[in-house]
Amino acid sequence: MAIEPPKFTGVAIEHKADGSFIRQASSFRNWIRKGGEFAPERDRYHLYVAYICPWATRTLIMRKLKGLEDIISFSVVSPHMGERGWQFASVDPFPGADIDLVNNASTLREIYEKVQPGYQGRVTVPLLWDKKLKTIVNNESSEIIRMFNSEFDELVPGKPDYYPEELRKEIDEVNGWIYESINNGVYRAGFAASQEAYEVAVKEVFAHLDKVEAILKSKKYLTGDTLTEADIRLFASMLRTSGSSIATFAPYAMDIPPLTGKWLKELYHSTEHPAFRESTDFDHIKKGYYGIKLKSVDVNIVPLGPEFSIEPLIA
Repeated sequence: MAIEPPKFTGVAIEHKADGSFIRQASSFRNWIRKGGEFAPERDRYHLYVAYICPWATRTLIMRKLKGLEDIISFSVVSPHMGERGWQFASVDPFPGADIDLVNNASTLREIYEKVQPGYQGRVTVPLLWDKKLKTIVNNESSEIIRMFNSEFDELVPGKPDYYPEELRKEIDEVNGWIYESINNGVYRAGFAASQEAYEVAVKEVFAHLDKVEAILKSKKYLTGDTLTEADIRLFASMLRTSGSSIATFAPYAMDIPPLTGKWLKELYHSTEHPAFRESTDFDHIKKGYYGIKLKSVDVNIVPLGPEFSIEPLIA
């Protein structure tokens, strides 16, 4: 029997006066570290994710790459958003979604409000939960993957370092423009509330995809011959750029460049790094993106491409 998505009131987002999308900063920024309040321990932490979300997907990938499957548990929300946002299978039993067995919540908002009654911020994934102290550790994906990369190494030794000391300067530099112009650039284009803001964002997306393409002419990965955090962060966005987010956001003027497409396919199908494929659920991605409605966007955006033309007859 087909599962009908629940009633959905839309996603409220903020814009600048020119219609540009504003991304709110993450609210919880605690850090797991040895000897700290949040110490690295087996089965202490639980990760809440959505397969639809690229920010959450990067944490799942890092969790698998670092062998943390038996250290950190996780739950998946439904790809359908309800009246109170992300919800668990107890509300929407979408295949692959989970019932929350840690906090017995129906929606992710309940978990935020459990820690901060009357919480008014955005309810986002990923969310890292401390089962011992019964509180939120962190909901910033870039920090969660850094913690997964290094803070549990004594519990699972011998795994690669995806943020090695000798490449940190280059990784940080690449991460900076990829975040602003591609990771978040896609959202700036898709959530734009004016034609002008849309065109600025989408041109920036593709200018920086050209930059990625130029890097991959001489390198296997973004910083050389070694897989790093920079590749993980870009992969999750590019996977959606090649699929259903295009139809939802309609910001795209061209296909993914060929070398970037090859890089994407090789990571997804990698036998050395199956975490990329195993952390992907295309059904959740497709059904989730096609269900998105935006409360605060009431404007018809005209995509920059593709160009419509008829090829001339060949005499």
